[in-house]
Amino acid sequence: MLEAIFEQFVKESPLSVMARGLMERVFAPERIDRLFETHAVTQYQQELLFSSQVDLMSLVVCGIHKSVHAAYRAKAAQISVSTTALYNKLQGIELAVTQAILRETATELKILLEIMKVEQPNLLPGYQLKIIDGTCLGATDHRLDAIRSFAAKALPGKALVVLDPKFKLVTDIFPCADGHAQERCLFDEVLETVQPKDVWNGDRNFCTAKFLFVIAKKNAFFVIRQHGALGWKPCSELQFLGETETGKIFEQEVEIAYQGSSLRVRRVLVQLSQATRDGEWEIAILTNLPVAEVKAFTVAEVYRNRWNIETLFQTVTDNFNGEIQTLAYPKAALFSFSMALVAYNILATLRAALSSVDEIGILEAGLSDFYLVDEIQATYRGMMIAIPSIAWQSWRIYSHNEMVLILQHLAAQVNLRRFLKTPRGVKKRRDSLIVDPKHRHLSTARLLQTHQTTRQHH
Repeated sequence: MLEAIFEQFVKESPLSVMARGLMERVFAPERIDRLFETHAVTQYQQELLFSSQVDLMSLVVCGIHKSVHAAYRAKAAQISVSTTALYNKLQGIELAVTQAILRETATELKILLEIMKVEQPNLLPGYQLKIIDGTCLGATDHRLDAIRSFAAKALPGKALVVLDPKFKLVTDIFPCADGHAQERCLFDEVLETVQPKDVWNGDRNFCTAKFLFVIAKKNAFFVIRQHGALGWKPCSELQFLGETETGKIFEQEVEIAYQGSSLRVRRVLVQLSQATRDGEWEIAILTNLPVAEVKAFTVAEVYRNRWNIETLFQTVTDNFNGEIQTLAYPKAALFSFSMALVAYNILATLRAALSSVDEIGILEAGLSDFYLVDEIQATYRGMMIAIPSIAWQSWRIYSHNEMVLILQHLAAQVNLRRFLKTPRGVKKRRDSLIVDPKHRHLSTARLLQTHQTTRQHH
């Protein structure tokens, strides 16, 4: 009977089965508890295992349950501690553990994507491109005694996030519990992870002399927008190279200094044909990529693709509950945000599996993240009632090749047209609103009647 029920879910919502199977695999209790034991320093596991906290939070960030308390009530029979004990555990999760869970799960999902061979076009063959950007978590409710007296919004923290554009996976996070701290206080942690042949792509906030020098010293590379405060000396005149669809491309060699040393880099200047949203007409990009291998046009295109990480943040904000207002403690808030990024990675893996079996090019029209997530949210809770947790445990022990075959088998049964984006028409210019202080409320029926009469007369 259970097999028949499972097959029914495979038939009606294979996408939800794929999502549940991936969650079972990346959040396998043995893996998560081992990760905690490796990276936790002060916190310990007793009645409440870390894997149980991850299980609860995964349901919250994915929108299966609306709050941590709702998820706790749904799992109350399996959890032997009180809600107070749960929240105490969440507020004490160490930042190293928060970072490790994203790294560990991203590594697992990346292996699956490599087997699927669904890499994005590579602008820099032979290099490992990494897009880095910072984000500040939204303000939380004033639930803590320390912040109740202040009218100002309380920010629980911020983080630097690293995206691998080859697979569209978030591969690293550098969390900071101080919501008012400069992002640059995390640069030393980022620089410790730099590997030879890396290419770090970031906005002008990352344009500090130390950041650029250390990357170059480690035989790695950067494509970073120039900051106005960075001192530099021209070593050659700007040379016009040609035009692209975004504007004119110029290049010159410049020199920057740091602690008595100097570094010669390329300065690629793009004179835009259309101003940015900040009203800027020029973008200067610094890079140490060899000119013989990477032309200025490619450098400009690499920086242009930095918008992928902005899309990532928008997807997480719109589709996942990663910034929970009731989690006011910084460590708990950063943990939930990291879990939301893991959920984004699972969604990216689902999209890749669908793409790998799309033989007729339906996906060229684009899949809607909203429709994909909505399908999973609508089905998940009922599916978990019908199919007990023990029935999913086999997903933990499949080999990577077996896992890919199962995902692709399920992906082939998904009706992709259900999840395509709805094209938006051209925006129409709106007339100025009519403001009548004497009539603050209007009758919709009367307005419709007047509008219809006016149209008939015309």
